[in-house]
Amino acid sequence: MGNRGHIAERRKTRPAVLGGVIAVVVGGAGFGAYALSGGGAAEDGTRTASTQQQAETRTGPLSAAEVTTTAERFLTAWQSGKVSEAAAATDDPKAAAALLTGYAKDARLEDLTLTAGTRAGDEVPFSVKGTVSYEGLGKPLAYDSTLTVIRRAGDGAPRVDWRAAVVHPDLKDGDRLVTGEAGTPPVKALDRNGGELTTAKYPSLGTVLDSLREKYGEQAGGTAGVELRVVRGKESEKAELSDKTLLELREGTPGTVRTTLDPSLQAAAEAQVAKKARASLVALRASTGEILAVANSSHGFNTAFQGSLAPGSTMKVVTASLLLDKGLAAMDEKHPCPKYFSYGGWKFQNLDKFQIDDGTFRASFARSCNTAFISQAPELEDDDLTEQSQQVFGLAKNDWQVGVPTFDGAVPVQSKAPMAASLIGQGGVRMNPLNMASVSATVRAGVFRQPYLVSPEVDGRKLATAARTMSAGTLAQLRELMSYTATAGTAAEAMAGVSGEIGAKTGSAEVDGQKKPNGWFTAYRGDLAAAGVVQQGGHGGSTAGPLVAALLKSGG
Repeated sequence: MGNRGHIAERRKTRPAVLGGVIAVVVGGAGFGAYALSGGGAAEDGTRTASTQQQAETRTGPLSAAEVTTTAERFLTAWQSGKVSEAAAATDDPKAAAALLTGYAKDARLEDLTLTAGTRAGDEVPFSVKGTVSYEGLGKPLAYDSTLTVIRRAGDGAPRVDWRAAVVHPDLKDGDRLVTGEAGTPPVKALDRNGGELTTAKYPSLGTVLDSLREKYGEQAGGTAGVELRVVRGKESEKAELSDKTLLELREGTPGTVRTTLDPSLQAAAEAQVAKKARASLVALRASTGEILAVANSSHGFNTAFQGSLAPGSTMKVVTASLLLDKGLAAMDEKHPCPKYFSYGGWKFQNLDKFQIDDGTFRASFARSCNTAFISQAPELEDDDLTEQSQQVFGLAKNDWQVGVPTFDGAVPVQSKAPMAASLIGQGGVRMNPLNMASVSATVRAGVFRQPYLVSPEVDGRKLATAARTMSAGTLAQLRELMSYTATAGTAAEAMAGVSGEIGAKTGSAEVDGQKKPNGWFTAYRGDLAAAGVVQQGGHGGSTAGPLVAALLKSGG
């Protein structure tokens, strides 16, 4: 043990290796040489009178020497365990010192080797190798990261732009690395038939499986292992990011959690989202709210459950129910669909500025006429759409208990033009595929059933309910409107070949800064309801529509 301690101590004084060459000598002499050649501050942050004026006036792009020597200083000090010196090489010494101290103390990393790669502008990539040790257990850890050098505010001195991701790319500011017994035991997640759910089978489920472990690990009957984990801070919690395992030193014993996912539908959803760069899908059993499939093209964030996007014209399902309930529209009665309609100082128009002369509400719904809905804004109170969304469709109350984190929609009370825009799924309205699949499920079932991924019987959760239902007349008309849209309207091409009792609605949502709108589609077939979005895809009928329709066909 004594010899081992001396060896470890000697290892701590190795210089950092940059580009395969030892770049600096650790110690006062080495850093003094850097200060002379690189024009930077001395190791303790002080400057001589001759360098003070230069530092105060340093501006312009960083030189290659400034970037390289700043990276050398930071990496060498970090590798040597000189936390204060490494932190002083950054633009936020306090935050850097806290995280670098925890890196050794809490993450239990030893024998650290940092090797820089080739500089690219102001960025320097580097590799990290070390050993994670905990109570007699040890395992090697290796990963890559990147640092960026910037000019410090005030004097322009080159410093490492401090972000938690410099220490490890999975860290967000405020997060920590911790090695020890995992706070939550692992879980084996099962589909509704008892088969194991893994990311090897279903790549989209990584975030879902992490969330299931976080919520059910302690009550599922497993025992914790020993792991190096990212422990999320407040900022990550706001984004609803789960803790993440980076290295497992000793396996835990998993408990089991059964979900409502259908293996064949999940596989179909995975196959469909793989066809688009940024697609998300959800399928539900309308009569119960059971979630049968969830999939995303991008695997780092569960847009299908947690996305917050304007739903465009798919929101007209909710708005139509409101107009029908209030007697402001009726399926086969004349209803205005002018080329333009102005309200609250905004001028609204239809796609390609079409209009329907002497048309009915059925025709306006099927062709997704914006002005047919906007024209009713003067007859509505500011909170009417919010109340309809909450009281009938169970949305936007932040009370869903799905079993994993979800965003339950937002329909804020607005006035004037923003209120009118909300009627067509723009303005402040925000949804995700889970929310919009639930909208179709509510129409199909005739009552809101809160979606869930884990049965409430597992942990006694109380599922959300809606305060009221649509009248029988409104419900019958809304089903007919969605059915007509699926067979003769904007959804007809996508729904061709989908048999049985069907209904659908397309949507396109404009987003600032995007050349193409997000394409939306929500539909049902029998007891199966589904919805999807393709971000920056264009019209929902031709982008999200085929994906949702294929999922409905897979449901039998």
